[in-house]
Amino acid sequence: MACPNPLYHLWFFNTQRANLYYLTFIAILCSFFYLIGIWTHSTTIPIPIPITSSSAGTATQCSLQPLIATRSGTVALDFRAHHMAADPPRTAARAIHLPPCDAKFSEYTPCEDAKRSLKFDRDMLIYRERHCPEPNEVLKCRIPAPHGYTAPFRWPESRENVWYANVPHKWLTFEKKKQNWVRFEKDRFKFPGGGTMFPNGADAYIDDISRLINLKDGSIRTAIDTGCGVASWGAYLLSRNIVTVSFAPRDTHEAQVQFALERGVPALIGVFASIRLPYPSRAFDMAHCSRCLIPWGQYDGLYLIEVDRILRPGGYWILSGPPINWEKHWKGWNRTQQDLKAEQIGIENVAKSLCWKKLKQKDDLAIWQKPTNHIHCKINRKVFRKPQFCQAQDPDKAWYTKMDKCLTPLPEVSDIKKVSGGTLAKWPERLTSIPPRISEGTLKGITAKTFTENTELWKNRVAHYKTLDYQLAEPGRYRNLLDMNSYLGGFAAALVDDPVWVMNIVPVEAEINTLGVIYERGLIGTYQNWCEAMSTYPRTYDFIHADSVFSLYKDRCDIEDILLEMDRILRPEGSVIFRDDVDYLVKIKSILDAMQWDSRIVDHEMGPHQREKILLAVKQYWTAPAPQEGKNAS
Repeated sequence: MACPNPLYHLWFFNTQRANLYYLTFIAILCSFFYLIGIWTHSTTIPIPIPITSSSAGTATQCSLQPLIATRSGTVALDFRAHHMAADPPRTAARAIHLPPCDAKFSEYTPCEDAKRSLKFDRDMLIYRERHCPEPNEVLKCRIPAPHGYTAPFRWPESRENVWYANVPHKWLTFEKKKQNWVRFEKDRFKFPGGGTMFPNGADAYIDDISRLINLKDGSIRTAIDTGCGVASWGAYLLSRNIVTVSFAPRDTHEAQVQFALERGVPALIGVFASIRLPYPSRAFDMAHCSRCLIPWGQYDGLYLIEVDRILRPGGYWILSGPPINWEKHWKGWNRTQQDLKAEQIGIENVAKSLCWKKLKQKDDLAIWQKPTNHIHCKINRKVFRKPQFCQAQDPDKAWYTKMDKCLTPLPEVSDIKKVSGGTLAKWPERLTSIPPRISEGTLKGITAKTFTENTELWKNRVAHYKTLDYQLAEPGRYRNLLDMNSYLGGFAAALVDDPVWVMNIVPVEAEINTLGVIYERGLIGTYQNWCEAMSTYPRTYDFIHADSVFSLYKDRCDIEDILLEMDRILRPEGSVIFRDDVDYLVKIKSILDAMQWDSRIVDHEMGPHQREKILLAVKQYWTAPAPQEGKNAS
């Protein structure tokens, strides 16, 4: 066995000790230079260097800007910009102040103001048309609800009941007492469903109409009631899947449209005067006048010509009241037989000149039908010199558009049996069928695929909305809804199975006029310029949907004015969903805070990386003070 070499162990031990000394030396040396570096770079001396700048016409200005010098004498370069314009003077942000209006404005309708209307011509009721305030007359305050205002009854109970505190007007209970319009009981109004020409109730009256034309097969879906009273006709048609736009002027029949809206029935302030009704051509399946006192035979039949424009091909016009059945009622109407007979002859002649066919007259009802196309009508212009067909006009243009004493031509057809503009599907298939205006290619850039995808898109969006606003998901919580920028009506279509109705708005500034498509789907709506007030009473809607409204009205009018109008027409504790670019929503939220609304911004349903966001807002409950308090609500 070999013995270990002692010299090897000695060499190994000496080598380890040498390495330890070496490493210790290196560590000390590194630490030394590190400390020197810290000392060198931490002791700098600012050297004031004068920097001079000048510009034409101004005095030379000098300022001291430091360059950095180290102890070694090396000058460090300063890359900051020194030739900068002076900061502008600070200006304080304008404080947003939108206080409550005086209690006297609780029923203020800006574009149908009674005092302003007196400035205008009474001929043809022009003074009852829209006359909006000048910019310097626009109120910059929030319209109060009347003292004691209470959330309306839920549908269908609201059809028969309205709180007195919400519409404190008893005049109709006396004026129409014998006609069964409305009764006052304790703290509420009761609506038994009667009317001037249907004292036995609207349901019985509608049954009489149904015996003359078919109201059950889905071919009649949209209707318009001219001079609607408290809209009982439209209220009772809803149970038959017929949705009606009821309208009447703001006149001596105090608050009739307001009663309709409190009942949960679609209604607008409107009048037959000198401008077109704010609806597209071929919109309604049925038009109705029950003692509406509109002079149908006057002005060369101008108002029946307008009804013809908005009736779809094959649509119906129903008339009851003077002069129908004048032989029986002339004494009660306090008019002579000759006068009433002449009025009926005048109406009959205008209807014939429009190529309408009188279907039936039974008791107090008369019904005419518009032709399905104008093939024969063009031929008989040799017999009826007036009205002639309109030339080169847009039949769907209806915002401050003067009525024409000419007949709106229907789209051309190649066969007498065809329906001009295309045949509409029956309800409810009509809602999702491709509308004829789209299938015929009359709307630029909108195809059947566009329509189908838009319908599906809004189904998903509304489902998402209901996860954000639980009140929208609660059946019966909301009744009257407004969509401020409807496009193809997808939002309303997605809610068709809920107990709500939606007033679809197509802004007059929209790139494509799609309101005709909305009516072809069996929905209702109107035109509107959101730089002006809507033709409705305060507190009309429970819920408002505003999709890209503020992007559309960029630089057109003040955001505050649009929001104040929304505040006017929204009920206390009503909700709004805004959908827009995040920059607009931030501005909107700051104004809503000043209006004392509760609001929050949430992400787009597709995630946080979308610029488009959603703003949820709720108007707080507040009312005008009690009369004896004499101070503003806050």
